[in-house]
Amino acid sequence: MTKTRLVQREAKTIDARKSASGRQGSQTLFRGLNVVEVVADGSIALPELATRLGLTRSTTHRLASALVERRYLAFVPGSGYSLGPKLLELGYKVRDELDLRRVALGHLERLVLITDDTVHLGVLDHDRVLYLDKIPGQRRISISSRIGELQPVCSTGLGKALVLDHGEESWANLFRAEKGIRRMFSQADWMARMRNYAHLGYALDLEENEDQIRCVAAPIRDVGGRIVAAISVSSAAQYMNDERMQMLSHDVVDTARRISHDLGWTRGEPDHRAPRPGRKPTVVQSAPPRMRQEKTLSAKRRARSTF
Repeated sequence: MTKTRLVQREAKTIDARKSASGRQGSQTLFRGLNVVEVVADGSIALPELATRLGLTRSTTHRLASALVERRYLAFVPGSGYSLGPKLLELGYKVRDELDLRRVALGHLERLVLITDDTVHLGVLDHDRVLYLDKIPGQRRISISSRIGELQPVCSTGLGKALVLDHGEESWANLFRAEKGIRRMFSQADWMARMRNYAHLGYALDLEENEDQIRCVAAPIRDVGGRIVAAISVSSAAQYMNDERMQMLSHDVVDTARRISHDLGWTRGEPDHRAPRPGRKPTVVQSAPPRMRQEKTLSAKRRARSTF
């Protein structure tokens, strides 16, 4: 047998093993899901569970034990297996997210009509931002975010809005923990900005997460006043100079408050939070000079932008 044929045969053998391993993994997963579905009908002992699944007792015991270890099932001697607390946790999480999207949808659609820009809804998921919803705006620009994706906290407007209440120690830990992200500011500068955002009640993304994309974000609170989500308005930098971002902050904060109210939050915010028409706003902290020179468009193009 030639060396080439030997290599080809070995490659086919490896591929066959990988395929068999993949099928075996899928089979184990489906069997585990079948265990959960059977137990969902009520507590059940091992012998009956094995019978209903059509598996041996040893295989059933192995699958059920793994699920007990991960808290998807619970085991009580004399009673058998029942659903575990992990499923309850996941169920509450799904319910909350579905309710949040349902409650927020009309408000988000209204915000898109007001601004013509893309609107996002996100929550905090293990120190990352999970995008729950995205409604594209009317402008001919592309924003790469996708529903279901995870993004950093420190470089996104949504992320900063989600952690406005966390305090400086938590902010510092988040900044240090997020490695490999775009670093437009030093930790000291970023912390100073977070203090300002916490005072204002909204946060900004000044092209920190994506080139030429800026956004204004504000937190959503539940009945207890806890930040449970955030919304943002995002657009190309040519439509988002400092003045317009100040104007947008009122609409974004107002929309976030409306959603919060629908979730049961009734406490009012201090007057200094969102700048209102006719009131001199707090100055937006702009990007550093280098960033402005490299990232922003010319003043002439900004002057032609319509808001």
